[in-house]
Amino acid sequence: MENPEQRLFSSAAITSFRLNGQFLALAEELAAPAGLTAAWWQVLGAVLREPLPVAGIARDMGVTRQSVQRIADLLVERGLAEYRPNPAHRRAKLVAVTDAGHAAVARIGPRHAEFAARLTAQLGQRRLAEIVAALTELSAALGSVDTGDDR
Repeated sequence: MENPEQRLFSSAAITSFRLNGQFLALAEELAAPAGLTAAWWQVLGAVLREPLPVAGIARDMGVTRQSVQRIADLLVERGLAEYRPNPAHRRAKLVAVTDAGHAAVARIGPRHAEFAARLTAQLGQRRLAEIVAALTELSAALGSVDTGDDR
């Protein structure tokens, strides 16, 4: 029998899984007209401000390095990103967005802004900010709580 803490933890996990699925479906819908997938958009978004190594992108996204490497290779193959030398590490090249990659992400902007406005209208800006803060706090807590699995 679950105790109240287990029920809360399970409820948070199930809600997060559902939310993840909803965000992925929405991202696919928003990205498709720009010729991107949600995963491609996510990797490009990670390097819009500055080039990063694949391992850094994976760490920021919370996914495996191998999955980011596969997507980065596809983006480079399609001219949406490029590999650049990394002054900090000779073998770990940096992934950088090309002009074509910037243009593809920019095409998502109007529909992204429209959806963000509708969501904000439904929840209110203050409430949405509180939800984002709570999700950020939950993510940080999950990252810092020891699983107790020392086997």
